[in-house]
Amino acid sequence: MSTSSPHVTVLLEEAVTALSVHPDGIYVDGTFGRGGHSRRILQQLGPQGRLIALDRDPQAIAAAASIDDPRFTIVHTAFAELADVLAQQGIAQVDGILLDLGVSSPQLDEAERGFSFRFDAPLDMRMDNSRGLTAADWLNSAAEADIARVVRDYGEERFAKQVASAIVAARGQEPIVTTRQLAAIVAKAVRTREPGQDPATRTFQAVRIYLNRELEELSLVLPAAIACLKPGGRLAVISFHSLEDRMVKQTLRDAATVDRLPSRVPVRAADMPQAPVTLIGKAIKPSAEEIRQNPRSRSAVLRVAERTGGERA
Repeated sequence: MSTSSPHVTVLLEEAVTALSVHPDGIYVDGTFGRGGHSRRILQQLGPQGRLIALDRDPQAIAAAASIDDPRFTIVHTAFAELADVLAQQGIAQVDGILLDLGVSSPQLDEAERGFSFRFDAPLDMRMDNSRGLTAADWLNSAAEADIARVVRDYGEERFAKQVASAIVAARGQEPIVTTRQLAAIVAKAVRTREPGQDPATRTFQAVRIYLNRELEELSLVLPAAIACLKPGGRLAVISFHSLEDRMVKQTLRDAATVDRLPSRVPVRAADMPQAPVTLIGKAIKPSAEEIRQNPRSRSAVLRVAERTGGERA
């Protein structure tokens, strides 16, 4: 069963513009999805340019088969493996890296993927549905305290304890195997919710982030991406919720900050250490028109940094 709609790439022009694509450069699209950003990058590359794309979703890998271009390479892996992928391709450093985080529209709209409570479907939620535990596997076996921690930390759900207790009680009666089952259980446990938001929203987000190790993967790829950039190379990251954006913002800010020397140390300005990156502009958000055409873009935030010649001591 599938109810997918055409995928709309968020912040397409802004993200590719932020990369400042050089015709002969080497670029990485760490989250191919359905290829919107990749196709636009390829349009700006010359004959000697190169694009390496990564994705852990087998359906995204299948979609990439439609790009018949010798400059393009697709690799089925999580973006945390970025450094290894480049090494296997014989590439030391690249001119730009783009990361479009979170879940894609096709993943949300294809009921059988189990990401959305809008459909009654198997409770899966794996971005790479060829391996690993499903959401049903985990929810039917995890300790109540672990479920509460995940829902609290990854979903920022204030009723996390109540949600975990309700899940454990419900699975004692019958296994939780569908999205509608989980949504109904959570709805009874969450007493109040922001207007317009389904009570299950935060719990579904939390379980998805936990199962796919999204924040762990992000914490690994950000420093790796900075290290893999040439001086002058750009890193552009699109986030969709506060946990992601907080990590991106802090990591880039830290990398753009020069380590302080002890006071009164006689050092010339020219000899001061240089931070690994410099931040490019302010955070970019979708225009009102983009939000009107694609409401899912509403929470998107694009942050950009450029590699310097500096290194951490």
